[in-house]
Amino acid sequence: MGIFLIVLSLLAIIGLSNIVNHLVPYIPVPLIQIALGILIAVIPLGIHIPMETELFLVLFIAPLLFNDGRNVPRSALWKLRVPILLLALGLVFVTVIVIGYLIHWLIPSIPLPAAFALAAILSPTDVVAVSAISSRVNIPKSIMHLLEGEGLMNDASGLVAFKFAVTATVTGVFSLANASLSFLVIAIGGFLGGAILAFFIIQIRVLIRRFGMEDVTIHMLIQILTPFVIYLVTEHFHLSGILAVVAAGIVHAIEKDREKSPTLELQVVSKSTWTVILYILNGLVFVLLGLQIPNVASEIFKDPLFNNFVVMKYILIITFALLLLRFIWIYLSWWIGWKLVKKKKILKPYLRPIGITTISGVRGAVTLAGSFSIPFLLADGSPFPERSLIIFIAAGVILVTLIIASIFLPMIAKSAEEKVDSERKEMEKKAFIQTKVAAIRATEEMINDVNRSAALSIISDYNQKISQYKYESADANLRKKEETEIRIRALEAESSYITKLIKERRIDRETAYIAKEYIRRMEIAITNKIKYRVFVLWTLIRKILFRIVQMFVPNKKILDKKRNIIRSIIYLKKNMAESAIQDLKNGLTSHNKNITFLVIGEYNELLTNLKLHNNASAAKEYERLKRELQGKAFQAERDEIQKMYEKGQITADIVKKVRQNINIREAYWMEKNSLHG
Repeated sequence: MGIFLIVLSLLAIIGLSNIVNHLVPYIPVPLIQIALGILIAVIPLGIHIPMETELFLVLFIAPLLFNDGRNVPRSALWKLRVPILLLALGLVFVTVIVIGYLIHWLIPSIPLPAAFALAAILSPTDVVAVSAISSRVNIPKSIMHLLEGEGLMNDASGLVAFKFAVTATVTGVFSLANASLSFLVIAIGGFLGGAILAFFIIQIRVLIRRFGMEDVTIHMLIQILTPFVIYLVTEHFHLSGILAVVAAGIVHAIEKDREKSPTLELQVVSKSTWTVILYILNGLVFVLLGLQIPNVASEIFKDPLFNNFVVMKYILIITFALLLLRFIWIYLSWWIGWKLVKKKKILKPYLRPIGITTISGVRGAVTLAGSFSIPFLLADGSPFPERSLIIFIAAGVILVTLIIASIFLPMIAKSAEEKVDSERKEMEKKAFIQTKVAAIRATEEMINDVNRSAALSIISDYNQKISQYKYESADANLRKKEETEIRIRALEAESSYITKLIKERRIDRETAYIAKEYIRRMEIAITNKIKYRVFVLWTLIRKILFRIVQMFVPNKKILDKKRNIIRSIIYLKKNMAESAIQDLKNGLTSHNKNITFLVIGEYNELLTNLKLHNNASAAKEYERLKRELQGKAFQAERDEIQKMYEKGQITADIVKKVRQNINIREAYWMEKNSLHG
């Protein structure tokens, strides 16, 4: 009954922590749960749960890492395999050596092997704590995937190094060659063993389904038992149970992707069940950490041999050293990769992303559970040197790293994400603009008297795209205002031309009225889009009604008159467009040249269409020339993006995105021309 009440109390604390988090959302849930655990341990309620390392690992860490293995994006892990291994293996072993010597120098009463053991157990980062903190911090996806991959791998490397260091302390014997070989066997054997066991469990589930047993309860029970069974079996053969459950999670994720007929009910139940399990396990991990801290602290605070202030100083120095070493390792690894490998595949190292990755190296459950597994006695029967101090330092580092991450990570992550996102958008924008400029340059080089109109049309299209890319930002409103002013000016030039014709009596009243109405409609289109749409709709209705009337009551005189007016308007529009172009050229400045060229390009396109009106052979030749030039323009875009990539100006994913954009536009262009053809 006592155990049952303790479990209920712990579950109630987890629920209470989330209520508190809603009231004070700026404090992350893990810190609240640790604080509540400390409070419950201090209050004399009789709740005392001794930390049993093996039970803790199998009951909490195994299912949590199994779930992370199921859900972590495999493509991202593979893409980041080198930095993940550098953190999960390289940094762990560097931490053991560097921090181990620092601890021994700082606290001479801790022998060097025991100092290595403490450094080893401080080396793994806690993926559970990182996930909990990242839920309230918008960490960039690439960094989050890196942290998840590191957390999945470094628990195993840290614990293996810890076991070797503890064994060396207890027995006084250590062989680097044997330790290295044992590590490879334990790690590779654990990973392969977990994958093989997961495959067999999946086959059992498939066999059960073939027997017609689609009972969701049975399949769900097998899912829940999987991480516990795999961990225990693998550890029984002295292999890494942690890597085994990670491998099992990845295998289950692959099986889930390939499963041809998963029942909807099983998917819903599985997702709901694992959500509840993870919610409880995540909460219990931090509550149990809080429950252990008062007991650990009391041993140090009550011992007259320890100066409390000095012990606190040890914790801060070791924490600072861990973060500094992590920062240096990440910076050097990133810089070497950027400098020596392939600059075009790796972004230049920046302090903010490195800072996020450094501060996110939170220590947690595995660190404390491992420290509690330190034996009380050495092989000769003497007490393990400074066992209580080692456990207290481990607990202190966990708390300090959690507090640092909770305070500084939201501040750094926000500004870093904005900076990285801004730089990426700027790089992408530059790539799009530069490819269009290259296409314009290639088209200009091919201009001659025959294809001039087609070339100018293509150049106009590209200028319009460049203008859109340049001004699709906070300056959009200002750009829109400038564009409106230039278009109004062009229409005023057209209107002045019509007024001149009227004064010189070179145009009849009806044609002048139609021309003035056209200019008025264009002004409405520029200044009042809604009114223009209504006007267009009304014009369309009038045309439909006119055609219906002509079908039933044909009037040849009216039709002939309309054709004559259209011919006059086409000729007039050519002259109006030329007047507008001339006026725009006269008002050209360095400030407005981009928008002015854009509008001039549209007028040139209009002139080309008017010249080709009712001339089928000329229109066909024009389309042929345009198709030929456009094909070469697309190729110029591809060549330019390849050059930018080879020079390291853009990353591979941006190259892929730009190429896709070119392919889509080319396919659309070819489809459009095939329809015209």
